[in-house]
Amino acid sequence: MITAIVFIQADVARIPEVAEEIAALDGVSEVYSVTGEIDLVALVRVRTHEAIAEVVADRLNKVDGVLNTETHIAFRTFSKHDLEAAFALGAED
Repeated sequence: MITAIVFIQADVARIPEVAEEIAALDGVSEVYSVTGEIDLVALVRVRTHEAIAEVVADRLNKVDGVLNTETHIAFRTFSKHDLEAAFALGAED
């Protein structure tokens, strides 16, 4: 799985609507409203680099209210949450 972190500048008047539209896109796992120079951060999780282009360039960038994006590709994941989830696969509650 390839993870891309997308920083999004959005039309301030439409931030909630933009976030909801982006969150509904296939390949987008999470969208966060944040403080600072950017308005939203989206996590894109897909199987191929080509799919990142499809999600970000072909769909996310075309959401009404998206003004600018900056995409970063993750090399490795260092997350206690992800490790716990992996070890919990198949475990009963």
